[in-house]
Parts: sequence; structure tokens; C-alpha cells
Amino acid sequence: MNVTAYEIDSQPDVWRRALGDAALLDAARVSLAAPGERVLAIGCGTSWFVAQAYAALRERAGLGETDAVCASEFTGGRAYDRVVAFSRSGTTTEVVDVLAGLPSGSRTVYVGAVAATPVAAICDEELVLDFADEQSVVQTRFPTTVLAIVRAVCGEPIEALAGAAATAVSAALPADPGAIDHLVYLGSGWTVGLAHEAALKVREAAQAWSESYPAMDFRHGPMAVAGPRSLVWVFGAMPDGMADTVAATGARLHHGELDPLADLVLAQRFAIALAAHRGLDPDQPRLLTRSVILPRTPVS
Repeated sequence: MNVTAYEIDSQPDVWRRALGDAALLDAARVSLAAPGERVLAIGCGTSWFVAQAYAALRERAGLGETDAVCASEFTGGRAYDRVVAFSRSGTTTEVVDVLAGLPSGSRTVYVGAVAATPVAAICDEELVLDFADEQSVVQTRFPTTVLAIVRAVCGEPIEALAGAAATAVSAALPADPGAIDHLVYLGSGWTVGLAHEAALKVREAAQAWSESYPAMDFRHGPMAVAGPRSLVWVFGAMPDGMADTVAATGARLHHGELDPLADLVLAQRFAIALAAHRGLDPDQPRLLTRSVILPRTPVS
């Protein structure tokens, strides 16, 4: 078993540990729920998609206005009570740059897997999930554990989450990877972030063609490229008529009964199964490293 597969399979136990730690959840409520505050969530790659899901969950819970921005695209100009920086390694250059350039007045929070990092050093608070850290470049259990905690502090039912993850690591895949050349992941509300993350896993691990959209937007153009060797994967609620829309393209449809976060675990498994079919090692993703640390241009 490769490291990525091991870390995917470890998620039920890691979620149980996180959701059973009362002190951790109390700290997360203070740092992430922050009722009534106006919050900005930032990240890059997987962490940006976590930020998107967090923002949607926090607003749905009525905790306050929450924006999610890719750190490289942050332009400033808006005032926030709190800025939450998601970064597994705590070293991502764009995240460090955003935090370092914030005006005074915003409380900053680092959510990562490693303590004593450049991001942690410039934040007021830190939520470190070192037990969910990963050896793999491709993130799996760290982002899902963060989102399990987010759902807990946003008041969502979490009692069955770890059990759903256990089902996901043993369930049959929804299609034969050898029959799929193209994947489309769809979500709505907080699961749009899950759709983007699932598509990224396919690109990272299997170097394959994957797309992701808000579910209702599939009909606004993207459906034109779906065909018999496409798999359309819907997280969460499926819009009325979507099954007929997918059927008209000739694509296969997956809309399972699992909790959406557990369904992401199944999607992770599909990504590495597709990698294996293509003769690729997900532990060695092409051109990727654990963290993007950009070189600095010397000031003359």
C-alpha cells in the first residue's frame, strides 16, 4: 500500500480522534465559529477549497459574514474582524504574504498540521492538528479532518461522520477506473468546495482530466464535453432533473447515500485507483511538492 492510500484509509480513526477531543473542539469554536464577527478565510490549492467550504458552513449556521479568497488573489480593501489561514504546512508563500500585509485590527488564526511555522509565527491564534498531518504530497486526511471539526463547531450533526468514513474506505468504487477518461464533480453550498477538492485529487494523483462546478452550472456549458467515458459525481443534494441531464450526455452518474464529506473519501480512493490504472504512483505526483515556497526577488 502506498502512503497516500494508507492516509486515506486512516480517516475514520483520525476523525474519531478529532471529534472526540472536547478541548480541541472548544478551541476550534473560539477560533473558527466566532459568532457575529466578519471573517475572511484564505488558503491555496486544497486549503482554498477548505476555506470555501468553511465559509459556506459558517454562513449557513448564522455565525456571520464569511468570505473565502485564494491567497494569491487577495487584494485587500475590505475590513474583517478575523482572518483564518488554512495551510497544512504553514509555509505557503502567498498565505504568509497576505497575513504580513494585513492592516491592524484583524485577529488572525492559523489552521495547520505543523506547529512553529512562518504562518503560525505571524498569527494571533493557532489550531494545530498534528495528528492529522500527512507524509504524502497529495492532501487527504488533513483537509477532511479540518472540515469535520468545522462542521462540529457550526452545529452540524457529527455523530455518524466517522462511521460514514469507515463505510467510504471499504465501499465499492462507483465505476471501473479503466472505463473513465473524464471526471466532473458537482456540489452546492458548502459541497462546492468538496467538488473542487475531488477534481484536484484526480489531477494531482492521476494526471487525468477533471472538472468541478456548482451543480446548477453544469447545464450552462460544461455538459457539452461529457460523454460515455465521463463520470459525473454529485456531492450532497442533486438538483431536480440533473439525473436526466447527465443521462442525455451518455455519462455515468454517481450520487451516493454517503455523507458528502465521507463521499469525498470515496472520491480520493477513486483518484488513486485511476492513478494505478494509468501506471502512476500517487506518492510521487508530477511537479508537485508538499508546499509552494516561492523564491524572493532580492531588493536592489
